[in-house]
Amino acid sequence: MDRRPTPEDLEIISWQLGRPARGVVAIARTCPYGYPQVTVNHPLRREGDSFEVFPTLFWLTCPYLVEEVAHLESAGWVKRLEARLNSDPELARQYALAHEAYRKERLALLTPNERGFLCERGAWAAVGTGVAGLRNPRRVKCLHAQLAHFLARGENPIGQDVATLLPRLFCQDRRCKKERGTASGQPLLPS
Repeated sequence: MDRRPTPEDLEIISWQLGRPARGVVAIARTCPYGYPQVTVNHPLRREGDSFEVFPTLFWLTCPYLVEEVAHLESAGWVKRLEARLNSDPELARQYALAHEAYRKERLALLTPNERGFLCERGAWAAVGTGVAGLRNPRRVKCLHAQLAHFLARGENPIGQDVATLLPRLFCQDRRCKKERGTASGQPLLPS
């Protein structure tokens, strides 16, 4: 179940990403050590008339998983999974349902004022997309986003395939505590 991020979560996520955490509205999944693995992100960042549509609803923050999924992408798994999707009608049906659920959940985070703002700016189409900002549910893009969606909601068959390709779904060395403790001098979470 999602939970609101604490200031400590946001500090950890900033360390994991190597930049300030922005737009995080919830923690969708943590690792067995209690560190965030997947965040839920608000689809719109706005400051006055300036705005940015965030590209994805769920964000994979775990450094271990980010590295492992990058290896899959560089080994050609995006194209392999897309080929499988295009040759398996049942998989395509399930994936299309996952895209629609993702799109609906993302849009549900917007207030009526935000919806109006996006329509006025001609940017409504940018926020009404599926997993990884895709409009076409017959395509696969960004295995990180696919895995994040699966880990957060369990309903993405491509993300599930990515999960089965990984050696495990969390590091064995408590990397976030170990590396953060080295960088800051003290770990933030207890052993």
